[in-house]
Amino acid sequence: MAITTTLLLLFIFLGLPLLAILYRITLLIDPSRNKPIRHGRRNIQEPTHLLIVLGSGGHTAEMLSMLSRAVTAPTDPLEPKKSAKLDWKDFTHRTWVVGQGDSISASRAKEFEDMAIPLSTQEDLMVGKVKRATDTGAGSYDLVEVPRAREIHQSLVSAPGSALKCMQACYELLMRYTTETREGHAGVAKQRDFPDVILCNGPATAAVMVFTSVVMRFFDVRGCSTRGKMRTVYVESWARVKKPSLSGRLLKHVVDRFLVQWPQLERGAGGRAEFRGVFV
Repeated sequence: MAITTTLLLLFIFLGLPLLAILYRITLLIDPSRNKPIRHGRRNIQEPTHLLIVLGSGGHTAEMLSMLSRAVTAPTDPLEPKKSAKLDWKDFTHRTWVVGQGDSISASRAKEFEDMAIPLSTQEDLMVGKVKRATDTGAGSYDLVEVPRAREIHQSLVSAPGSALKCMQACYELLMRYTTETREGHAGVAKQRDFPDVILCNGPATAAVMVFTSVVMRFFDVRGCSTRGKMRTVYVESWARVKKPSLSGRLLKHVVDRFLVQWPQLERGAGGRAEFRGVFV
């Protein structure tokens, strides 16, 4: 009798919390969960916040090439919803995250903003686009530095400490934008909320940002999971032809969308990868 009671108590105090944790993890990594909306928000009157992680060097070049191609793509007047064109002003605020000391990536992000905003504004005038209640002209953006998750040639012994510093900075960055309400989005465009979408293409700093957002969604910090915030999109490098990168292998089960640029990678990613053509 005493053994049965002990086992019952162990199940109540250890088993039930463990089952709850496993269920919560299943909800976060379920492949069938809703994916980020392709064409805008469910409510077009809501402000949106896009966070982009630039990985320096070739990763920055690929990310900006993808975005440049998207914002300059021609719009199909017959089927605008099927167009690959991205209206940059649809994101009322953009946050660019760069590694500490990466002035080149920061400079290139600013150059991209200087190019994309006039382009979107000019097209709006040409097609007579209706102004939304949340339109704030070009919107706004900021550039934020975070400690690198791992420096080049850094030893594996000290890398965990750097990753933890990066995670703390990512958490503080994401919390910077939160609202106190758990009901819907921020009320006005200038009132920023958690990022709606986190876009990245590696390497380590991007992985840490994604894992930080997943932990926050697990605990539903200020309703971020309940309200569908911080949906993650990872784009594998064009240079990855035969197998995903280390960041890709780590993230493919936790991101909301895992995009690859070679069809053979789609077949070897356990059903998590999506091939939608070449983006760069």
